[in-house]
Amino acid sequence: MMACASCLMGYSQEADSLSVDTLATSREVGPILRTIRGLDRQDNEYIEPNHYEFSFMLQLTRTYESFNISSNEHSLSLAPDGQTKIGPYFGWRWIFLGYTFDIKNIGLSQKGLRKEFDLSIYSSQVGVDLFYRRTGDDYKIRDVDLGKDIHGDLFEGMPFAGVNVGITGASVYYIFNHGRFSYPAAFSQSTCQKISCGSWMAGAGYTHNTLDLDYQLLQDAINSRLAYKQTIQLDSGLLFRSIRYNDFMVSGGYAYNWVFAKNWLFCASGQLALAYKTSYGKMADEKKGFDFKKVNLDGLGRFGVVYNNTRWYAGASAIVRTNKYHTSRFTANNIFGVFNVYIGYNFMLKKKYKNQI
Repeated sequence: MMACASCLMGYSQEADSLSVDTLATSREVGPILRTIRGLDRQDNEYIEPNHYEFSFMLQLTRTYESFNISSNEHSLSLAPDGQTKIGPYFGWRWIFLGYTFDIKNIGLSQKGLRKEFDLSIYSSQVGVDLFYRRTGDDYKIRDVDLGKDIHGDLFEGMPFAGVNVGITGASVYYIFNHGRFSYPAAFSQSTCQKISCGSWMAGAGYTHNTLDLDYQLLQDAINSRLAYKQTIQLDSGLLFRSIRYNDFMVSGGYAYNWVFAKNWLFCASGQLALAYKTSYGKMADEKKGFDFKKVNLDGLGRFGVVYNNTRWYAGASAIVRTNKYHTSRFTANNIFGVFNVYIGYNFMLKKKYKNQI
């Protein structure tokens, strides 16, 4: 599959998606192209293929992320303010590329901003997700549970730049009922689901995760908000410097396209991943690193509502991903979410549809 050059820039301004559409032609093709087309083989009674060569779309994206960590005695919730991006997309057949920019930071230095890259490939039969995320320095404390009658609202909204969370990974999944159920209809607007239908899915993936915490800065930040001469010592489970861990996962789930009115579609999709995690980390009170091997459950949800009359389309979608790991000393959970609102226009009929006019 092709990727756009602008995807390589790595700022908070980034290219977000690439979609696979039905490749329809009557001429003879080679084995490689024939295999690619086979991924989009579909039942036209249930799915209306794309009629046009080109598409233009304007999309607004709102991102959300949070980081929650808890030990035996204390817990902490951190999250930056939401980020809003906007940008154009242009599609030609199965290639759909776009570029969005952070409207809050136009013309500002990129230093310290979040770095994100997401690429999703949707075909009728196979889907692929590639993702890269690095937090910026704009995290804020959202909630704290320190016990001892210390109220969490003392710290709500307090800036804290001492945490860095990163995730890099890829996953692939197979859609069993791909002939009648269309993921592209819900998330790449390149086909139209005509009859309600669902499908089971199964997949596999790998992620590399990083977590760095300046526990001394956290300790100082918390004590700075306490009453005069009052201090608290964070639980030792939160006193770590860095963790690096890998996830090897297998996943399964179900997706359903509900055609609730003519040209309208609502899709809900959920996948649970059984993740085997291997990691290495450094604790503040240990000279040597610790190793652990754990199995945890991670999750991925997709939701979308679309209006598509084959020429004009508009809609909204949301993708939420969770990543969790657990040790005897602490538990951490990362949540990343993306919400999109878009409107687009298809143009230049394909030759086979011109002949039908």
